[in-house]
Amino acid sequence: MRPARALIDLNALRHNYQLAREVTGARALAVIKADAYGHGAVRCAQALQNDADGFAVACIEEALQLREAGIRGPILLLEGFFEIDELALIEQHDLWCVVHSLWQLEVIERSPLRTPLTVWLKMDSGMHRVGLHPAEYQAAYQRLLASGKVEKIVLMSHFARADELDCPRSEEQLAVFQQARQGLVAEVSLRNSPAVLGWPAVPSDWVRPGIMLYGATPFEQAQAVAARLQPVMTLESKIISVRELPAGEPVGYGARFVSERPTRVGVVAMGYADGYPRHAPTGTPVAVDGQLTRLIGRVSMDMLTVDLTDVPQAGLGSRVELWGKQVLASDVATQAGSIPYQLFCNLRRAPLLYLGG
Repeated sequence: MRPARALIDLNALRHNYQLAREVTGARALAVIKADAYGHGAVRCAQALQNDADGFAVACIEEALQLREAGIRGPILLLEGFFEIDELALIEQHDLWCVVHSLWQLEVIERSPLRTPLTVWLKMDSGMHRVGLHPAEYQAAYQRLLASGKVEKIVLMSHFARADELDCPRSEEQLAVFQQARQGLVAEVSLRNSPAVLGWPAVPSDWVRPGIMLYGATPFEQAQAVAARLQPVMTLESKIISVRELPAGEPVGYGARFVSERPTRVGVVAMGYADGYPRHAPTGTPVAVDGQLTRLIGRVSMDMLTVDLTDVPQAGLGSRVELWGKQVLASDVATQAGSIPYQLFCNLRRAPLLYLGG
């Protein structure tokens, strides 16, 4: 059996969730959209269901998968609904729903709902992706209340640059939000992962930890709270072939690496078809039998090559950590010109194996 696999540490997942609550004192929706960022939404939800105040997914398909798996807690649809007929499913399965557009509000007003909804009313405070204009926000809130179709409203927005700790944009967005929601008595949700970790002054009755749940920092620089995160996924494989090359020999497609000295090359059963980034350059860190070394040459579809010259004990069958607790996904992502979100979400083919219940 091909040795490539991803180990998912559910105890680390629970630790990271509790950290979000500890540092904010707020209730927390565990964001498990996109199959829990590649970690397996159902298993992650099952691991958190006794602790989490609720879950957040992108769309109704993801929510129904959780309901079918027996997840009964609150589930928020972060993109709301896309079609009118989804509203009946939202009611039937007791889902919470983001409203970010006037057409969604109008659908709720017209719909013959028997059970009032919990709506998270989203303002565009400056990200300019989705959300109601600040000038529309008060009227939208009042229309929802007057509709008789809504039991509870949570006020929300989303920061565009909270991962930049020295950037004033988050404070500017907060000021827009606070001005536009004056006089509205409702709970608030503003803090995503970087805001949970790095913006303690931002008020939030509900927080929405996403990437931090999986143990990856959203910041490019060291940050004290992020340093307490525990990596959840360990992507690993094994050495399947070893080559001894003299100086001056090319390795792999395109001869992107040429040995500067006699080099011992290990071939690893892992490639871009598994989700490892194709553009990771020579020098990207890997660990072989617990010792740090480097990727060399171009990543292939099913294999990649690593430098074993200074890892003399390694050989056929040696364990290789591509990212995890020793080689941080954020470091691999930086080398590859990517972000850990993309590494996790691109994972495929390598089976997920769960540890810690």
